[in-house]
Amino acid sequence: MLRARRIMLTTDAVGGVWRYCLELAAGLTARDADVLLVSMGPRPSPEQRAEAEAICALRVTDLPLDWLAETPAELAEAARRLAATAAEWGAGSVHLHAPALVSDARWPAPVVAVAHSCVGTWWRAVRGNRPMPPDLAWRARLTGIGLRAADAAVAPSRALARDLTECYGLSRPVHAIHNGRRANPAVSERGGFALTAGRLWDEAKNIRTLDEAAARCAFDIRAAGPCAGPNGAVLACRTLRLLGRLDEVALARAYASARVFVSVARYEPFGLAVLEAAQAGCALVLSDTPTFRELWDGAALFVDPDDPDAIARALDTAMGEPRLPDAARDRAGVYSADAMTAATLRLHATLHRAPALGTA
Repeated sequence: MLRARRIMLTTDAVGGVWRYCLELAAGLTARDADVLLVSMGPRPSPEQRAEAEAICALRVTDLPLDWLAETPAELAEAARRLAATAAEWGAGSVHLHAPALVSDARWPAPVVAVAHSCVGTWWRAVRGNRPMPPDLAWRARLTGIGLRAADAAVAPSRALARDLTECYGLSRPVHAIHNGRRANPAVSERGGFALTAGRLWDEAKNIRTLDEAAARCAFDIRAAGPCAGPNGAVLACRTLRLLGRLDEVALARAYASARVFVSVARYEPFGLAVLEAAQAGCALVLSDTPTFRELWDGAALFVDPDDPDAIARALDTAMGEPRLPDAARDRAGVYSADAMTAATLRLHATLHRAPALGTA
């Protein structure tokens, strides 16, 4: 069992996957597992590196992320190099942050592939039934291959698990393990503003509609996060007060000061920012999507993400509703880092009772 508790995690330092991986790594090491965190894509900042290295071993690579690789061959080579790293380190199991990374590599240990999001389900939610361009189609194809080839596939919500099953025609279940976060309560005087946070440049976040809603509100709506993405996407806003990318401390302070947190995303597989805001005592205004209903029904106000007037009205209501912050904070207690880690460890343990990928 000693080798079985050596778990290699891959991660992406650009968005919420980084925070998920640090929470999971911390939980695993607290349970006497050895963890190697392997970062891919844009390199973590010095602050990110220091935080990760305080938890576990970190290996920084320049391997391409699934959504930034230029060709399928690049991604296949990244998978082979990750498999070689797992073998060299003596991993007992591998926890990949994107199913497309499974590829056709010969992995030395069981593989869990987590779909934090995916281009196929993103496209269906944001662009509908329009044909997918070739540059995205091959990424979706590799995601489907990875979901079928991994020893276990995981999604952060039942809603995404259903979408993945339908989108890729999967014949076996996708495990739903809700993301978790350790609460970092910060005491602050509440301001009269609403907040949103995340990768603002991502079209799925629907920030342009929120910008329209902001023009109808008598209070500030502030937006934390990058407006330019590594894929070349750029966001411009007229009314939202853009805060830029905030570090962990500054973002916690923003959550603690905001009265309401709003997300009108058209596609959100989980939404760590929503959880963090709820833990900090924000009232929640969320788009009426299956994921948000699954996680926050009864603890948030839900709106049509394409109706700026309805969004503005819901924000105005949330500003004056004293019960909403308590409802959100109570619900947030369900999504703990301990619960996420325990469920993940149980899944990894089951894989050691069956042949590992590529060894049958």
